[in-house]
Amino acid sequence: MGKVLLFSVLLIVGLAGSQTLPYVAGEASGPLDALVTFLTMAGLAFIMVHVGYEFEIDKRNVRQYGWDYVVAATAAAFPWVFCCAYFVLLMLPAEAWSSWPVWKEALLASRFAAPTSAGVLFSMLAAAGLSATWVFRKARVLAIFDDLDTVLLMIPLKMAMVGVRWQLALIVVVMIVQLGLAWRYLHRVRLPVTWPWVLGYALAIALLCEGIYRFSKLLDDTVPVHIEVLLPAFVLGCMLARPRGHDPHRDDARNGHQEGPEAPNEQRVSTIVSAVFMVLVGLSMPVFIGPAVADTAPPATIAGKLAALTPPMSWGAIALHVLVITLLANLGKMFCVLCYRRAASLRERFAVAIGMWPRGEVGAGVLVLSLSYGIAGPVVVVAMLSLALNLLLTGGFIWIIKRLLRDLPPREVASPNAA
Repeated sequence: MGKVLLFSVLLIVGLAGSQTLPYVAGEASGPLDALVTFLTMAGLAFIMVHVGYEFEIDKRNVRQYGWDYVVAATAAAFPWVFCCAYFVLLMLPAEAWSSWPVWKEALLASRFAAPTSAGVLFSMLAAAGLSATWVFRKARVLAIFDDLDTVLLMIPLKMAMVGVRWQLALIVVVMIVQLGLAWRYLHRVRLPVTWPWVLGYALAIALLCEGIYRFSKLLDDTVPVHIEVLLPAFVLGCMLARPRGHDPHRDDARNGHQEGPEAPNEQRVSTIVSAVFMVLVGLSMPVFIGPAVADTAPPATIAGKLAALTPPMSWGAIALHVLVITLLANLGKMFCVLCYRRAASLRERFAVAIGMWPRGEVGAGVLVLSLSYGIAGPVVVVAMLSLALNLLLTGGFIWIIKRLLRDLPPREVASPNAA
Protein backbone atom coordinates (compact mmCIF):
# COMPACT_ATOMS: atom_id res chain seq x y z
CA MET A 1 0.00 0.00 0.00
CA GLY A 2 2.87 2.35 0.77
CA LYS A 3 4.29 1.97 -2.74
CA VAL A 4 0.94 2.70 -4.37
CA LEU A 5 0.39 5.78 -2.20
CA LEU A 6 3.91 6.98 -2.99
CA PHE A 7 3.36 6.63 -6.76
CA SER A 8 0.08 8.56 -6.56
CA VAL A 9 1.61 11.40 -4.52
CA LEU A 10 4.60 11.64 -6.87
CA LEU A 11 2.30 11.76 -9.87
CA ILE A 12 0.49 14.72 -8.32
CA VAL A 13 3.82 16.35 -7.35
CA GLY A 14 4.98 16.06 -10.94
CA LEU A 15 1.69 17.53 -12.17
CA ALA A 16 2.13 20.50 -9.80
CA GLY A 17 5.70 20.92 -11.05
CA SER A 18 4.51 20.99 -14.66
CA GLN A 19 2.45 24.09 -13.84
CA THR A 20 5.32 26.04 -12.25
CA LEU A 21 8.51 24.80 -13.90
CA PRO A 22 8.01 26.61 -17.26
CA TYR A 23 7.76 29.94 -15.42
CA VAL A 24 10.79 29.18 -13.25
CA ALA A 25 12.93 27.84 -16.12
CA GLY A 26 12.11 30.70 -18.48
CA GLU A 27 14.04 30.40 -21.75
CA ALA A 28 15.50 27.08 -20.65
CA SER A 29 12.07 25.47 -20.56
CA GLY A 30 12.44 24.13 -24.13
CA PRO A 31 15.62 22.09 -23.54
CA LEU A 32 14.29 21.09 -20.13
CA ASP A 33 11.09 19.73 -21.70
CA ALA A 34 13.18 17.70 -24.15
CA LEU A 35 15.24 16.26 -21.29
CA VAL A 36 12.11 15.37 -19.30
CA THR A 37 10.62 13.65 -22.36
CA PHE A 38 13.75 11.59 -22.96
CA LEU A 39 14.07 10.55 -19.32
CA THR A 40 10.39 9.63 -19.26
CA MET A 41 10.83 7.36 -22.27
CA ALA A 42 13.92 5.80 -20.70
CA GLY A 43 11.98 5.14 -17.50
CA LEU A 44 9.15 3.58 -19.46
CA ALA A 45 11.65 1.36 -21.29
CA PHE A 46 13.13 0.22 -17.96
CA ILE A 47 9.67 -0.72 -16.71
CA MET A 48 8.72 -2.56 -19.91
CA VAL A 49 11.95 -4.60 -19.84
CA HIS A 50 10.79 -5.92 -16.46
CA VAL A 51 7.30 -6.66 -17.81
CA GLY A 52 8.85 -8.68 -20.64
CA TYR A 53 11.21 -10.45 -18.24
CA GLU A 54 8.20 -11.69 -16.26
CA PHE A 55 6.40 -12.87 -19.40
CA GLU A 56 6.32 -16.62 -19.82
CA ILE A 57 4.49 -18.97 -22.17
CA ASP A 58 4.50 -22.73 -22.69
CA LYS A 59 5.41 -23.07 -26.38
CA ARG A 60 4.41 -26.73 -26.33
CA ASN A 61 0.83 -25.89 -25.51
CA VAL A 62 0.15 -22.43 -26.91
CA ARG A 63 -3.55 -23.10 -27.47
CA GLN A 64 -4.22 -23.04 -23.73
CA TYR A 65 -3.48 -19.30 -23.74
CA GLY A 66 -5.89 -18.47 -26.54
CA TRP A 67 -8.88 -17.85 -24.32
CA ASP A 68 -6.72 -15.98 -21.80
CA TYR A 69 -5.67 -13.56 -24.53
CA VAL A 70 -9.29 -13.07 -25.62
CA VAL A 71 -10.30 -12.27 -22.05
CA ALA A 72 -7.31 -9.93 -21.61
CA ALA A 73 -8.17 -8.21 -24.91
CA THR A 74 -11.70 -7.51 -23.70
CA ALA A 75 -10.30 -6.21 -20.40
CA ALA A 76 -8.16 -3.81 -22.43
CA ALA A 77 -10.79 -2.89 -25.05
CA PHE A 78 -13.90 -2.22 -22.99
CA PRO A 79 -12.37 0.45 -20.68
CA TRP A 80 -10.79 2.06 -23.72
CA VAL A 81 -14.07 2.20 -25.67
CA PHE A 82 -16.12 3.33 -22.65
CA CYS A 83 -13.74 6.18 -21.84
CA CYS A 84 -13.41 7.26 -25.45
CA ALA A 85 -17.20 7.42 -25.87
CA TYR A 86 -17.51 9.41 -22.64
CA PHE A 87 -14.81 11.88 -23.65
CA VAL A 88 -16.47 12.63 -27.00
CA LEU A 89 -20.19 12.28 -26.26
CA LEU A 90 -20.35 13.82 -22.78
CA MET A 91 -17.38 16.19 -22.54
CA LEU A 92 -17.60 17.77 -25.99
CA PRO A 93 -20.34 19.74 -27.76
CA ALA A 94 -22.62 17.92 -30.20
CA GLU A 95 -20.86 19.37 -33.25
CA ALA A 96 -17.76 17.35 -32.34
CA TRP A 97 -19.55 14.00 -32.42
CA SER A 98 -19.26 13.62 -36.18
CA SER A 99 -15.62 14.72 -36.36
CA TRP A 100 -13.23 11.85 -37.12
CA PRO A 101 -10.14 13.88 -36.02
CA VAL A 102 -11.77 14.29 -32.61
CA TRP A 103 -12.59 10.59 -32.34
CA LYS A 104 -9.11 9.42 -33.28
CA GLU A 105 -7.49 11.77 -30.77
CA ALA A 106 -9.94 10.56 -28.12
CA LEU A 107 -9.12 6.95 -29.02
CA LEU A 108 -5.46 7.58 -28.34
CA ALA A 109 -6.01 9.66 -25.20
CA SER A 110 -8.43 7.11 -23.70
CA ARG A 111 -6.05 4.20 -24.20
CA PHE A 112 -4.57 5.10 -20.80
CA ALA A 113 -7.55 3.25 -19.24
CA ALA A 114 -6.69 -0.05 -20.91
CA PRO A 115 -3.50 -1.47 -19.35
CA THR A 116 -3.51 -3.13 -15.95
CA SER A 117 -0.43 -2.29 -13.88
CA ALA A 118 1.22 -5.70 -13.72
CA GLY A 119 4.00 -4.67 -11.35
CA VAL A 120 1.72 -2.99 -8.82
CA LEU A 121 -0.81 -5.83 -9.03
CA PHE A 122 1.71 -8.64 -8.52
CA SER A 123 3.46 -7.00 -5.58
CA MET A 124 0.21 -6.04 -3.84
CA LEU A 125 -1.38 -9.49 -4.22
CA ALA A 126 1.80 -11.21 -2.98
CA ALA A 127 2.03 -8.82 -0.02
CA ALA A 128 -1.58 -9.68 0.81
CA GLY A 129 -0.67 -13.38 1.03
CA LEU A 130 -2.60 -14.38 -2.11
CA SER A 131 0.30 -15.66 -4.23
CA ALA A 132 -0.76 -19.32 -3.89
CA THR A 133 -4.30 -18.72 -5.16
CA TRP A 134 -5.84 -19.35 -8.56
CA VAL A 135 -6.69 -15.64 -8.65
CA PHE A 136 -3.02 -14.60 -8.43
CA ARG A 137 -1.89 -17.01 -11.14
CA LYS A 138 -4.71 -16.12 -13.50
CA ALA A 139 -4.35 -12.37 -12.94
CA ARG A 140 -0.63 -12.67 -13.69
CA VAL A 141 -1.33 -14.13 -17.14
CA LEU A 142 -4.16 -11.72 -17.95
CA ALA A 143 -2.33 -8.58 -16.81
CA ILE A 144 0.70 -9.25 -19.01
CA PHE A 145 -1.49 -10.09 -22.02
CA ASP A 146 -3.41 -6.90 -21.24
CA ASP A 147 -0.23 -4.81 -21.40
CA LEU A 148 0.90 -6.60 -24.58
CA ASP A 149 -2.42 -5.88 -26.25
CA THR A 150 -2.01 -2.19 -25.39
CA VAL A 151 1.47 -2.12 -26.93
CA LEU A 152 0.32 -3.79 -30.17
CA LEU A 153 -2.71 -1.55 -30.56
CA MET A 154 -0.55 1.57 -30.54
CA ILE A 155 0.40 0.86 -34.18
CA PRO A 156 -3.11 1.14 -35.71
CA LEU A 157 -3.77 4.12 -33.45
CA LYS A 158 -0.70 5.84 -34.88
CA MET A 159 -1.94 5.01 -38.37
CA ALA A 160 -5.23 6.68 -37.50
CA MET A 161 -3.32 9.76 -36.34
CA VAL A 162 -1.04 10.25 -39.36
CA GLY A 163 -2.60 8.10 -42.10
CA VAL A 164 -1.16 5.18 -44.06
CA ARG A 165 2.43 6.15 -44.91
CA TRP A 166 5.54 4.21 -45.86
CA GLN A 167 7.02 5.13 -42.51
CA LEU A 168 4.22 3.32 -40.69
CA ALA A 169 4.56 0.32 -43.01
CA LEU A 170 8.21 0.21 -41.96
CA ILE A 171 7.15 0.38 -38.31
CA VAL A 172 4.78 -2.57 -38.84
CA VAL A 173 7.62 -4.61 -40.38
CA VAL A 174 9.89 -3.72 -37.46
CA MET A 175 7.12 -4.70 -35.04
CA ILE A 176 6.64 -8.10 -36.72
CA VAL A 177 10.39 -8.73 -36.63
CA GLN A 178 10.51 -7.84 -32.94
CA LEU A 179 7.65 -10.20 -32.08
CA GLY A 180 9.36 -12.93 -34.09
CA LEU A 181 12.57 -12.42 -32.12
CA ALA A 182 10.65 -12.50 -28.84
CA TRP A 183 9.07 -15.83 -29.81
CA ARG A 184 12.24 -17.39 -31.20
CA TYR A 185 14.56 -16.37 -28.37
CA LEU A 186 12.15 -16.28 -25.42
CA HIS A 187 14.38 -16.12 -22.30
CA ARG A 188 17.37 -17.52 -24.24
CA VAL A 189 19.67 -14.50 -24.73
CA ARG A 190 22.27 -14.56 -21.97
CA LEU A 191 22.99 -10.94 -21.18
CA PRO A 192 23.52 -9.41 -17.73
CA VAL A 193 20.21 -8.72 -15.99
CA THR A 194 21.27 -6.74 -12.92
CA TRP A 195 19.78 -3.26 -12.57
CA PRO A 196 22.74 -1.20 -13.94
CA TRP A 197 22.59 -3.25 -17.14
CA VAL A 198 18.83 -3.05 -17.42
CA LEU A 199 19.03 0.71 -16.92
CA GLY A 200 21.69 0.82 -19.63
CA TYR A 201 19.45 -1.19 -21.98
CA ALA A 202 16.60 1.23 -21.30
CA LEU A 203 18.76 4.29 -22.03
CA ALA A 204 20.08 2.65 -25.20
CA ILE A 205 16.55 1.86 -26.41
CA ALA A 206 15.43 5.43 -25.72
CA LEU A 207 18.48 6.82 -27.52
CA LEU A 208 17.99 4.48 -30.49
CA CYS A 209 14.31 5.37 -30.85
CA GLU A 210 15.09 9.08 -30.55
CA GLY A 211 17.97 8.77 -33.05
CA ILE A 212 15.76 7.03 -35.61
CA TYR A 213 13.12 9.70 -35.11
CA ARG A 214 15.60 12.56 -35.60
CA PHE A 215 17.19 10.98 -38.68
CA SER A 216 13.85 10.16 -40.33
CA LYS A 217 12.70 13.71 -39.67
CA LEU A 218 15.53 14.92 -41.89
CA LEU A 219 14.12 12.75 -44.69
CA ASP A 220 10.47 13.67 -44.18
CA ASP A 221 9.56 16.05 -41.37
CA THR A 222 5.81 15.58 -41.90
CA VAL A 223 5.67 11.92 -40.82
CA PRO A 224 8.94 10.84 -39.17
CA VAL A 225 9.53 7.23 -38.13
CA HIS A 226 8.60 7.24 -34.47
CA ILE A 227 9.23 3.82 -32.89
CA GLU A 228 7.86 3.91 -29.37
CA VAL A 229 10.00 2.37 -26.64
CA LEU A 230 7.14 0.17 -25.38
CA LEU A 231 7.55 -2.78 -27.75
CA PRO A 232 11.36 -2.99 -28.16
CA ALA A 233 11.79 -2.79 -24.38
CA PHE A 234 9.17 -5.48 -23.83
CA VAL A 235 10.75 -7.72 -26.48
CA LEU A 236 14.21 -7.33 -24.96
CA GLY A 237 12.80 -8.32 -21.58
CA CYS A 238 11.21 -11.40 -23.16
CA MET A 239 14.53 -12.40 -24.72
CA LEU A 240 16.67 -12.04 -21.60
CA ALA A 241 17.59 -15.43 -20.15
CA ARG A 242 16.89 -16.06 -16.48
CA PRO A 243 19.69 -17.35 -14.23
CA ARG A 244 19.50 -21.07 -13.53
CA GLY A 245 16.91 -21.83 -10.86
CA HIS A 246 15.54 -18.29 -10.95
CA ASP A 247 11.78 -17.68 -10.83
CA PRO A 248 10.76 -14.03 -11.30
CA HIS A 249 7.50 -14.75 -9.51
CA ARG A 250 8.94 -16.07 -6.28
CA ASP A 251 7.02 -14.53 -3.42
CA ASP A 252 9.94 -13.76 -1.13
CA ALA A 253 13.39 -13.46 -2.62
CA ARG A 254 14.87 -13.19 0.86
CA ASN A 255 14.33 -16.92 1.42
CA GLY A 256 17.10 -17.75 -0.98
CA HIS A 257 19.68 -16.36 -3.33
CA GLN A 258 18.11 -14.70 -6.31
CA GLU A 259 19.55 -12.77 -9.21
CA GLY A 260 18.00 -10.77 -11.98
CA PRO A 261 15.63 -7.82 -12.29
CA GLU A 262 13.39 -9.12 -9.49
CA ALA A 263 16.08 -9.75 -6.84
CA PRO A 264 15.70 -7.75 -3.61
CA ASN A 265 18.19 -5.01 -4.51
CA GLU A 266 16.83 -4.90 -8.06
CA GLN A 267 13.30 -4.53 -6.71
CA ARG A 268 14.37 -1.49 -4.69
CA VAL A 269 15.97 0.11 -7.74
CA SER A 270 12.91 -0.75 -9.82
CA THR A 271 10.71 0.96 -7.26
CA ILE A 272 12.96 4.05 -7.33
CA VAL A 273 12.90 4.18 -11.14
CA SER A 274 9.11 3.76 -11.18
CA ALA A 275 8.77 6.52 -8.58
CA VAL A 276 10.94 8.90 -10.62
CA PHE A 277 9.00 7.91 -13.72
CA MET A 278 5.71 8.94 -12.10
CA VAL A 279 7.21 12.38 -11.32
CA LEU A 280 8.42 12.69 -14.91
CA VAL A 281 4.98 11.76 -16.23
CA GLY A 282 3.49 14.54 -14.14
CA LEU A 283 6.13 16.98 -15.37
CA SER A 284 5.25 16.07 -18.96
CA MET A 285 1.72 17.44 -18.60
CA PRO A 286 0.84 20.74 -20.31
CA VAL A 287 0.31 24.00 -18.43
CA PHE A 288 -3.20 24.97 -17.36
CA ILE A 289 -4.08 28.60 -16.67
CA GLY A 290 -6.65 30.15 -14.34
CA PRO A 291 -9.53 28.56 -12.40
CA ALA A 292 -10.75 26.83 -15.54
CA VAL A 293 -8.76 24.21 -17.39
CA ALA A 294 -7.89 25.30 -20.90
CA ASP A 295 -5.61 24.12 -23.64
CA THR A 296 -2.32 26.03 -23.67
CA ALA A 297 -0.20 23.51 -25.55
CA PRO A 298 1.68 24.78 -28.61
CA PRO A 299 0.01 24.15 -31.97
CA ALA A 300 0.43 20.53 -33.04
CA THR A 301 1.02 19.25 -36.53
CA ILE A 302 -1.23 16.17 -36.37
CA ALA A 303 -3.50 16.81 -33.40
CA GLY A 304 -5.27 19.58 -31.57
CA LYS A 305 -8.94 19.18 -32.54
CA LEU A 306 -9.83 17.56 -29.22
CA ALA A 307 -8.46 20.46 -27.18
CA ALA A 308 -9.84 23.11 -29.53
CA LEU A 309 -13.41 21.80 -29.27
CA THR A 310 -13.41 21.08 -25.53
CA PRO A 311 -14.96 23.97 -23.58
CA PRO A 312 -13.08 25.28 -20.52
CA MET A 313 -14.14 23.49 -17.33
CA SER A 314 -14.05 24.34 -13.67
CA TRP A 315 -12.09 22.11 -11.34
CA GLY A 316 -15.39 20.90 -9.87
CA ALA A 317 -16.50 19.68 -13.29
CA ILE A 318 -13.09 18.09 -13.82
CA ALA A 319 -13.43 16.23 -10.50
CA LEU A 320 -16.83 14.85 -11.52
CA HIS A 321 -15.48 13.67 -14.87
CA VAL A 322 -12.54 12.01 -13.10
CA LEU A 323 -14.90 9.99 -10.89
CA VAL A 324 -17.07 8.88 -13.80
CA ILE A 325 -14.11 7.97 -16.02
CA THR A 326 -12.57 5.94 -13.19
CA LEU A 327 -15.83 4.03 -12.71
CA LEU A 328 -16.20 3.38 -16.45
CA ALA A 329 -12.60 2.19 -16.81
CA ASN A 330 -13.01 -0.30 -13.97
CA LEU A 331 -16.43 -1.42 -15.16
CA GLY A 332 -14.84 -2.31 -18.48
CA LYS A 333 -12.58 -4.82 -16.70
CA MET A 334 -15.54 -6.83 -15.37
CA PHE A 335 -16.00 -9.13 -18.37
CA CYS A 336 -13.74 -11.60 -16.55
CA VAL A 337 -16.66 -12.38 -14.23
CA LEU A 338 -18.45 -14.11 -17.11
CA CYS A 339 -15.44 -16.28 -17.95
CA TYR A 340 -13.75 -19.33 -16.37
CA ARG A 341 -17.03 -20.61 -14.93
CA ARG A 342 -15.79 -24.21 -14.98
CA ALA A 343 -12.49 -23.31 -13.37
CA ALA A 344 -13.44 -20.99 -10.54
CA SER A 345 -16.21 -19.87 -8.25
CA LEU A 346 -18.11 -16.63 -8.73
CA ARG A 347 -16.16 -15.00 -5.92
CA GLU A 348 -12.84 -15.94 -7.54
CA ARG A 349 -13.98 -14.56 -10.87
CA PHE A 350 -15.02 -11.29 -9.26
CA ALA A 351 -11.63 -11.22 -7.54
CA VAL A 352 -9.79 -11.63 -10.87
CA ALA A 353 -11.85 -8.87 -12.46
CA ILE A 354 -11.15 -6.48 -9.57
CA GLY A 355 -7.49 -7.51 -9.74
CA MET A 356 -7.42 -6.04 -13.25
CA TRP A 357 -8.49 -2.60 -12.00
CA PRO A 358 -5.11 -1.14 -10.88
CA ARG A 359 -3.57 1.21 -13.41
CA GLY A 360 0.01 2.41 -13.25
CA GLU A 361 3.18 2.96 -15.24
CA VAL A 362 2.09 1.65 -18.66
CA GLY A 363 -1.08 3.73 -18.57
CA ALA A 364 1.02 6.76 -17.65
CA GLY A 365 3.32 5.95 -20.56
CA VAL A 366 0.35 5.98 -22.94
CA LEU A 367 -0.59 9.43 -21.65
CA VAL A 368 2.93 10.66 -22.37
CA LEU A 369 2.73 9.26 -25.91
CA SER A 370 -0.60 11.04 -26.38
CA LEU A 371 1.02 14.32 -25.39
CA SER A 372 3.82 13.72 -27.89
CA TYR A 373 1.20 13.81 -30.65
CA GLY A 374 -0.08 17.19 -29.50
CA ILE A 375 -3.19 15.98 -27.67
CA ALA A 376 -4.01 18.32 -24.79
CA GLY A 377 -6.83 20.01 -22.93
CA PRO A 378 -9.28 18.92 -20.22
CA VAL A 379 -9.46 15.35 -21.56
CA VAL A 380 -5.77 14.83 -20.76
CA VAL A 381 -6.22 16.36 -17.32
CA VAL A 382 -9.15 14.03 -16.57
CA ALA A 383 -7.15 11.02 -17.77
CA MET A 384 -4.17 12.02 -15.66
CA LEU A 385 -6.16 12.56 -12.47
CA SER A 386 -8.15 9.37 -13.03
CA LEU A 387 -4.88 7.48 -13.23
CA ALA A 388 -3.75 9.01 -9.93
CA LEU A 389 -7.11 8.27 -8.26
CA ASN A 390 -6.99 4.66 -9.42
CA LEU A 391 -3.51 4.30 -7.95
CA LEU A 392 -4.71 5.69 -4.63
CA LEU A 393 -7.57 3.18 -4.58
CA THR A 394 -5.41 0.14 -5.32
CA GLY A 395 -5.06 -0.77 -1.65
CA GLY A 396 -8.84 -0.82 -1.40
CA PHE A 397 -9.07 -3.07 -4.44
CA ILE A 398 -6.72 -5.58 -2.83
CA TRP A 399 -8.74 -5.45 0.41
CA ILE A 400 -11.90 -6.30 -1.57
CA ILE A 401 -10.12 -9.26 -3.19
CA LYS A 402 -9.03 -10.56 0.21
CA ARG A 403 -12.59 -10.32 1.47
CA LEU A 404 -13.90 -12.18 -1.57
CA LEU A 405 -11.39 -15.01 -1.09
CA ARG A 406 -11.80 -15.27 2.67
CA ASP A 407 -12.73 -18.80 3.84
CA LEU A 408 -12.70 -20.06 0.25
CA PRO A 409 -12.62 -23.90 0.30
CA PRO A 410 -9.36 -25.28 -1.16
CA ARG A 411 -11.32 -27.52 -3.52
CA GLU A 412 -12.47 -24.42 -5.42
CA VAL A 413 -8.94 -23.45 -6.46
CA ALA A 414 -8.33 -24.77 -9.94
CA SER A 415 -5.50 -24.85 -12.46
CA PRO A 416 -4.50 -21.33 -13.51
CA ASN A 417 -4.92 -22.10 -17.21
CA ALA A 418 -8.26 -23.83 -16.98
CA ALA A 419 -10.96 -22.09 -18.99
